[in-house]
Amino acid sequence: MRLLMLTRYGPLGASSRLRSLQYLPALRAAGIETEVSSLLDDGYVRGLYTGHIAPAGVAAAYLRRWRRLRHADRYDLIWIEKEAWPWLPGWLERALLGRGTRLVLDYDDALFHRYDTHRSRWVRTVLGSKIDGLMRRADLVTAGNDYLAAHARAAGCRHVARLPTVVDLTRYPLPSPRAPDGRTVVVGWIGSPSTAGYLRAVAKPLASLQAAGRIRCVAIGARPDQVEGTPFEAVPWHESTEAEQLRQCDIGIMPLPDGPWERGKCGYKLIQYMACGLPVVASPVGINVELVADGERGWLAANVTQWSEAIARLAADPSLRRRMGEAGRALVERHYSLQVQAGRLIELLRLTARAESVA
Repeated sequence: MRLLMLTRYGPLGASSRLRSLQYLPALRAAGIETEVSSLLDDGYVRGLYTGHIAPAGVAAAYLRRWRRLRHADRYDLIWIEKEAWPWLPGWLERALLGRGTRLVLDYDDALFHRYDTHRSRWVRTVLGSKIDGLMRRADLVTAGNDYLAAHARAAGCRHVARLPTVVDLTRYPLPSPRAPDGRTVVVGWIGSPSTAGYLRAVAKPLASLQAAGRIRCVAIGARPDQVEGTPFEAVPWHESTEAEQLRQCDIGIMPLPDGPWERGKCGYKLIQYMACGLPVVASPVGINVELVADGERGWLAANVTQWSEAIARLAADPSLRRRMGEAGRALVERHYSLQVQAGRLIELLRLTARAESVA
């Protein structure tokens, strides 16, 4: 079996790294001959986070992808992250993909809302139904949560499978016992600069607790200017050290507003925290409700008061943190690890390449 993996980004892009690239060793070990072609390289991602994007480079990337897909018939299956050409009309993208290509589309966020809820009427008119058309064309859609899977089914895709975003347990070994009680409890957040704005919603309750000496707050991956005026200390993110950085924390947080885009998120932050044995506090939005299971692996907090109470309770009770952290780690080991999901993905791809049902 020959598979062409069309990712949106190179390894620096979290969605590509986690949803596609980390499966490469397992795919190749299973005898699936896999070639990778990224649309946008790591230089683009760095520019995206700093606001410096070269349009000419994007145009060249689109042309390279078109040239690559001119030879799509060499492959048994094409696996595309979200869409092949962002912002191109759906009819044109479907024409460029061709009719004979067996196609898998993967979604880890509500990309369709980038178009169908766009502030521009022109974008909504021209691109609003693009993703639905691609989903309908696909032989399989893999979706990171039920919200995305339901949209794919409503769009007309016959074969939809939920495939969560997962961690590689070899990079997240069992956490070591926590340091003795009495030290300041560290509340941690991890993410890209594009999502650091969510921290503003919890800045006030966490600032009060930090001022009282009960906690210290760190934001791994945020820029210093993004957390200015908040209790968070910006900490540089590196893939090689992210797990160790999280293990220095005691509580993991994921604040979110309750909006259409946020309901499509797959809770990867929570999965990382749980893999490190951390209890979590999160907004009751989308998959967060399922992952946290309020009171089991952490707490759900819908307002400032609930955030303050949840963090304060966990900060004051090491045994509660330990119990909830252990429950979270167990969930990751059962359902949210590469070791569990890789075999399932391989079987889905093989069934799709053979044109069999994957329902």
